[in-house]
Amino acid sequence: MLGAFGRMSAEKALRRVKFFRSTIVDQRYAVLRFCSSESRVSIGDVSTVIVKPKRPELVPVKYLPEDAPQSVMKHLRWIMQKDLLGQDVFLIGPPGPHRRAVAMMYLELTNRECEYVSLSRDTTETDLKQRREIRSGTAYYIDQCAVRAATDGRILVLEGIEKAERNVLPVLNNLLENREMQLDDGRFLMAADRYDKLLKEHTQEELDAWKLVRVDERFRVIALGLPVPRYQGNPLDPPLRSRFQARDVHPLPFSEQLESLGVAGGEVPQERISQVLGFASTMTSSESSSLGLPDFPLSSLDGVIHILNAMPSSSLHNLVSRLYPYEVMLGKEGRTAVADTFQRFNIPLRQSDVNHVSKVTLHNNNAEAQISAGGVKYNIQVPKGYKTEQHVSDHFIQTPYHDSLLADMLQSHMVKDFCVIGPKGCGKSALVKQFGDLLGYHVEPIMLYQDMTSRDLLQQRTTLTNGDTVWQPSPLVEAALGGQLAVLDGVHRINPGTFAVLHRLVHDRELSLFDGTRLLRQDRYDQVKQTTGMTDDQMAEKAIFPIHPAFRIAALAEPPPVGSSTGQWLGSELLTMFLYHHMRALTAAEETLLIKKIVPHAPDMTPLLNLTHHLRSSTDATMQSLSSSLSTRQLLRIARRQAQFPTGCLYDAVQKACLARFLPRLAKNALEQALEQFGIVPMETSHSVDSIERAVTCEIKEGMLRIGETEAEVFNPENKMKVPDVLFYENAQHLSIMEAMLQDYLLGEHLLLVGNQGVGKNKIVDRFLHLLNKPREYLQLHRDTTVQTLTLQPTVRDGVIIYEDSPLVRAAKHGHILVVDEADKAPTHVTCILKTLVESGEMHLADGRRIVSADSGLPPSDNLIVIHPNFRMMVLANRPGFPFLGNDFFGAMGDIFSCHGVHNPDMESEMSMLRQYGPAVPDTILKKLVLAFGELRSQADQGLIAYPYSTREVVNIVKHLQKFPDEGVASVVRNVFDFDSYNPEMKETIVETLHKHGIPVGARPGNVNLAKDFPLPQFELAASWKVAFKGTRKGSGLISLPVSAKPLSVKGPVRFNIQSHLLDKVETRSSHFSEQSVYWQLPLQDANIVADVAVTRGGVRDRRQQEDVIHIATARPIKLYTMKPSSRYISCIDLYDLFPTTRGMYTPRVRVAPLGASLYDTVVLHEEKSNVLLSINTETGDVMRLAMDSLLETASHKLFGRSEQDMYTLCRSLSGTPDGLLILYKSRSQSIEVLNMLLGICHSIAVPFKIGGVHPVATDQWMVTEYDNNRKYMLRSSGEGSNTEYFLHPVTEEDTTAGVGRLELMSTSPLSEASLSAVLGTSISSENRVLATPATYASVAVGLPDLHSIEVYSAPRQPSTKAEREIGGDFMLQLLSKPPTPNADSKIAYLPVCGQVVRSMQYWQVPKEAIPEGSTQQMVSGYLEVTDPVNHVLRYIPVPRPSMNSLQYYPWSDVDIVMAAMSNDGLVTVDLTGIVRLWETAPAQLARSLDQWRKMIGSGEGRNLQITRERDSGKDVEGPKHGKVDPKNAPHVGGNTWAGGTGGRDTAGLGGKGGPYRLDAGHDVYQISEEEKEAVPEEVKRAAREMGQKAFQERLREIQMSEYDAKFYEGYSKAVRKQVQSLRVVLDSLQAKGKERQWLKNQTYGDLDDAKLIEGLTGERSIYKRRGEKEPEQGSPQQKPKRLKLVVDVSGSMYRFDGHDGRLDREMEAVTMVMEAFEGYEHKFKYDIVGHSGDGYNIQFMSGGRVPANNKQRLDILKTMVAHSQFCISGDHTLEATKHAIETLAEEEADEHFVIVLSDANLGRYGIGPKSFTNVLMSDDKVNTFAIFIGSLGDQAQRLAAFL
Repeated sequence: MLGAFGRMSAEKALRRVKFFRSTIVDQRYAVLRFCSSESRVSIGDVSTVIVKPKRPELVPVKYLPEDAPQSVMKHLRWIMQKDLLGQDVFLIGPPGPHRRAVAMMYLELTNRECEYVSLSRDTTETDLKQRREIRSGTAYYIDQCAVRAATDGRILVLEGIEKAERNVLPVLNNLLENREMQLDDGRFLMAADRYDKLLKEHTQEELDAWKLVRVDERFRVIALGLPVPRYQGNPLDPPLRSRFQARDVHPLPFSEQLESLGVAGGEVPQERISQVLGFASTMTSSESSSLGLPDFPLSSLDGVIHILNAMPSSSLHNLVSRLYPYEVMLGKEGRTAVADTFQRFNIPLRQSDVNHVSKVTLHNNNAEAQISAGGVKYNIQVPKGYKTEQHVSDHFIQTPYHDSLLADMLQSHMVKDFCVIGPKGCGKSALVKQFGDLLGYHVEPIMLYQDMTSRDLLQQRTTLTNGDTVWQPSPLVEAALGGQLAVLDGVHRINPGTFAVLHRLVHDRELSLFDGTRLLRQDRYDQVKQTTGMTDDQMAEKAIFPIHPAFRIAALAEPPPVGSSTGQWLGSELLTMFLYHHMRALTAAEETLLIKKIVPHAPDMTPLLNLTHHLRSSTDATMQSLSSSLSTRQLLRIARRQAQFPTGCLYDAVQKACLARFLPRLAKNALEQALEQFGIVPMETSHSVDSIERAVTCEIKEGMLRIGETEAEVFNPENKMKVPDVLFYENAQHLSIMEAMLQDYLLGEHLLLVGNQGVGKNKIVDRFLHLLNKPREYLQLHRDTTVQTLTLQPTVRDGVIIYEDSPLVRAAKHGHILVVDEADKAPTHVTCILKTLVESGEMHLADGRRIVSADSGLPPSDNLIVIHPNFRMMVLANRPGFPFLGNDFFGAMGDIFSCHGVHNPDMESEMSMLRQYGPAVPDTILKKLVLAFGELRSQADQGLIAYPYSTREVVNIVKHLQKFPDEGVASVVRNVFDFDSYNPEMKETIVETLHKHGIPVGARPGNVNLAKDFPLPQFELAASWKVAFKGTRKGSGLISLPVSAKPLSVKGPVRFNIQSHLLDKVETRSSHFSEQSVYWQLPLQDANIVADVAVTRGGVRDRRQQEDVIHIATARPIKLYTMKPSSRYISCIDLYDLFPTTRGMYTPRVRVAPLGASLYDTVVLHEEKSNVLLSINTETGDVMRLAMDSLLETASHKLFGRSEQDMYTLCRSLSGTPDGLLILYKSRSQSIEVLNMLLGICHSIAVPFKIGGVHPVATDQWMVTEYDNNRKYMLRSSGEGSNTEYFLHPVTEEDTTAGVGRLELMSTSPLSEASLSAVLGTSISSENRVLATPATYASVAVGLPDLHSIEVYSAPRQPSTKAEREIGGDFMLQLLSKPPTPNADSKIAYLPVCGQVVRSMQYWQVPKEAIPEGSTQQMVSGYLEVTDPVNHVLRYIPVPRPSMNSLQYYPWSDVDIVMAAMSNDGLVTVDLTGIVRLWETAPAQLARSLDQWRKMIGSGEGRNLQITRERDSGKDVEGPKHGKVDPKNAPHVGGNTWAGGTGGRDTAGLGGKGGPYRLDAGHDVYQISEEEKEAVPEEVKRAAREMGQKAFQERLREIQMSEYDAKFYEGYSKAVRKQVQSLRVVLDSLQAKGKERQWLKNQTYGDLDDAKLIEGLTGERSIYKRRGEKEPEQGSPQQKPKRLKLVVDVSGSMYRFDGHDGRLDREMEAVTMVMEAFEGYEHKFKYDIVGHSGDGYNIQFMSGGRVPANNKQRLDILKTMVAHSQFCISGDHTLEATKHAIETLAEEEADEHFVIVLSDANLGRYGIGPKSFTNVLMSDDKVNTFAIFIGSLGDQAQRLAAFL
């Protein structure tokens, strides 16, 4: 060991000799030495006289080394020269302490007193000249540094010249130039020569009377600054610059630096020092600067060498990375360059061996840490705190990674302050707290924020009780004096200009405070004491104090955003201050260990951890942004909640943590895909017909509050005055949120509620606190909220500053709940101070007090406020993002709170709440409002509209309707939507949505479009029937039928999956009233065709369910859809597995029939061709197959189907089957099957004739017709179960005219007596049934079914054939022969209450006079023929044709519509394409609905209102004209003279009447009423239209655009008008936020600044603040426009397949949207449009420098694109175009880069795989790339997108 030491000493001596010899040999340098005596000091050939200082304690000490390097000697010699010349100097150079050290060396060398000022953006004139202080009620001027230095002959050192604001330093100009300055107290500083000259002529008393003060001739100024513009800051003011002599003070040359490090390095081998220094020197070269890399902090190298000396096996890469954390702060290119430099100097990158701490032992003055580095254990001595024992927290779980980080931090702690950089929530604060506990430190948390001033950092001004002003040290200063660990949390937030005041504290451990106090490093303090001979008390009287040797700063920060020009906080200056440690997020294994130890009873969190680390490791920016919401802190919170309340769902926990409800669509989709990938799925919720969600209830019982399944004890406060009590109507959704809040409250969490405006955040919190009986303190934030106002409110009382506790302090003190409202309105740098309060329970107040946690360990004091254990915060904020544009409180602080997203209530909850606000408002209106507003909110979430309509607006509408029921909802909703009445696109969207949900905005009471009434032919006696009973003659008498009874065979049940689909319903009674009330589209796929519809009546169902249920069966494939008319969901059971598609054109024939009684939830589905009969439970999905011998299938039937004679037909009752009976029969056969579903029995009946049809007449009677001759029989049953007998009663028909003929329909219930009398025109009372036949509109059988003799009265139908009607030119209809419908009774319906018969008719079957004017065959699917026998009326109601092409459905049948009757005479129809429509045809129903519809419109708008006095202007419109042009462009309201006016008449303008066209002159618009506009005469309107058309034509000529071109372009523009408007609203709002004014401080007028109250008391002038546009800080990155390159596909396939899916048209619309939306934003967004096709990959259509100025130029671009697509050669260059766009865009300077690729998905045809495309898209991290597949054949696009 001794030999090694000897070798090391020899090496050092040899190095010195070599260096000395090289210096002598090099003749370019003259060796400088300084020599001094008691009166003179010399540097080379320059010498100066030393004068004994008056205040020796102000002379710097221990700066000047014994053997100063030659470069430093030259600097000192130059300064001495300038000092002798009486010139002030400016030392300029790169960041670091070197310039300041040179200045201090000179002061120490020449024994000069120093006045030091660290300039910042907060420095004002008073900090340099004079400041007023109050003593005993009187204000005195106190000289500041510049004045003291001038009068006492000291040297004024000004550091950070570039940081001071422009208007501050000019106050020194005259002092610098002429040594003169006028002081605020009336004195005048005068140059020494002039003063001495006056003194010869006048006495000292006269000069003192004139207030002249002599400036000492030894006064000098040394300024220290950075070169601007290379570094950020304000450039030197030319007058100021001219007064200085400049000197470039560079870091030490390589040889001197090597020598210096060799001396400091002790036993470190020279090779390692050379490696480190060589790397550092390379990183400071001009080549590195050209790459944009920050300067390497050469001044910090000695710390690394010190660590190497103590621990030689330490990794060089690890140590150098602490000086220069390139992996955190640099982009890809920068990281590569640094890594290459490491390799060039043979410094290996990260080694596998990591450091770890073996143990830490506390001694009296220091601590001994045993650390392993590189496999070797070392014992190092490090500073420690004042605590004698380690108080390590049990809550900190130390992983091996944490252990390694702690070892690294202990190394850094040995030599320097350090900074931990890591993402939000990774555990930085906890790790530093653990570090402090290990070393016995008291940790002093100090939250940094953006608006923090240098006074907040160092000293704050306050007053004593007698009104005297004093300076109060900050927590940082107290930590420095007390040897504590100061944790500066949020270095990335604070302004660098403010943070600069700490440079000297960090580098030199010295600090000069505002009140003149000086803090010195301990050894310097001891040296001053020794030199001056003063005691500690005397030093304290001189305001000089030592900084404790154990004092350390640990800074915390988040990583700087890589690749962005903003937010780059880690620059060259800050690199010199700390050693940096990068703390990554924990790995999955580490977090698993952490969670298991902290939350031992937590359930399996593996899926959540896998998801979290998948998001963190993703290179996609969207995924990474999601991962920030799942920090370690958040995962622990989720684990605690899952352990305590295991009923929770992981999916819901993630959704809540990420606030997924408010994420942009792209991020939301990415999150959903990731959740699905890792098996985190939502709990299944049923939307079946009768599912009723379990309601969350709330109650207080025996002092316990229960919300849902969570209970908590009710609080009993002393002061109940602050317990909120608010009107609150409970609903399930709000109670669910409150239950989740209660769970978090019980876990001790602070809560954050985020949501749109008006969703009830305040009401929920107030109700929650009311239930808990907890007192509340309320704090509302706003844009002007400051850190001071958050904590204390200063006021002046009797000349004394009094600080009143804010609600925050009161809540913390007394254990109340602090409700912080509008948290997003305050700047995040203000609200972030809440972080320390939430995390550590500590906060510093402006009056010197501090809030501390109960376990802080600090002794009790009046300045300590121990936080109450019951204290909680509940923060309310609007959701982040557009349109609120507040500050992203959730993004900045979301993970320290338990977050709850508050949405608008779901439909049921909102309905429940609105019923309580408006009990008299009909439920139908409430439902329409809820649905309409729900859709508007959905559109707001999608960005289609700007304003997110909330529950608050709906509540206000309902309140209005409750108070004024006569006003229609259509007019009341204008109270909300009139805000948007001047935005045409927005208004169109709103009206369309309101109309869709049946709110008739804009409709008039006369807008009634009911079908015309046609007279129904008179009912005439058509036939007389005789029903045979016993005793009649043989052949026509009663027949007892043979019956075989067998049990019903059942197979199953098999449970099928029930799919749930959300329906998009459209109310049709919006602008006009008609028979149709609502329609919706079934979610059909491909060739799915509607086959049948049936209804389970509400009366048949159980008493809980009174609403009908609609069942719809489809074919190809067979599915069963079930829904309620009022529901928003439809359930679907896919029966493909039972009915797989077979060969060729096989088309199944499907019937569906509901069952009654206890089988209300069951339907029977019958497929006639395969004769499969299924019983389907629509609630559970259970499917059973019904089989009996007669229905068994054969193999041949399965393969080849059945003939008509073999197929059974399901007979369906018009009024349902209450006893569960089913009738099946074979047409043209003699077999009838009667199935009793309740008893499970099947009766097979044989009849003696071929059956034509079976029609139920009553529950036990059927009318059977004979196939050959339509002869009729009554089939009756008697008995029960297997003993049931069946009798056949022949019916003898005596024709009076043509007879009854074939039956189509027979009712099962009679007409009422009044209705029957109205039908027959005579008073009559009898049993009856309504019949329908092809030859009649309707018939009534009087006496059926009870009497033997029956009379049939009919309204005969006129004969009609196709030949008698024009088909309308539909050639396809003439060619296609469509078979008759297989379900004949599905095209006809009977409404039993009103007695109407409704048929579906083809267009050609309807009389000409019944077809509405302008209606064509292409516009309708058919007509509903409504026969109303009671009112003797016939109507034809058109059924609109669906928009989709229905040619594939023509061969299906001759009827495009199937129908079924509903309860209360409602009617449902379904066309073959799946459009379901609900109708009202009954007169009573229509009258009632029309009355409700007119009430919704209201009568208020149409009423004439009268006021006390009326005055008519007497002015009317005269004729349209352009009007005079006002050269001054003054606003004109009313009148008819000036063009561009508003609210006037005749002239071109806005808001008036009678003008030819609109003309916007830029003034506010005054709108006249719509009624006044409508009153304009028709000839004036015509003239105005003509004049407007003329102006339009003139405009087209100006831009050389034909009218045809204008229409052509309008087609594209109109299609995207709403999207353009939405996009422009977003851009406008973003621009407005960017230009938002800020508070300008230190103003001489404006609003009084609370932070300047004391300055106001002392009489200073710059104590105000005012709003203004803040100038960007000098040197800050220039705001560059965002760059967008739109890569469009103009290949031949776009043109070829445009007719297939409109892909080229949609691409044109997208390009139009971009060009129109970005018009006027060229300074913010610069975009290009380039194309690719077989011709090439970079086809220029538009570049950023040639933005189209009008529609003509935009159309030219579109035409060029279409023409290119039409005539280009085949081929694809998608990859090349994307790659070229990314590469060229990345080379440009821009704020952000975007490439959007529009292409069809036809990439596989050209051999382009998804992987290749992905690689190109992800080729440059700098460029954000998006691919939109705008056309696809089959599922190409889906497969490609899934892979990407």
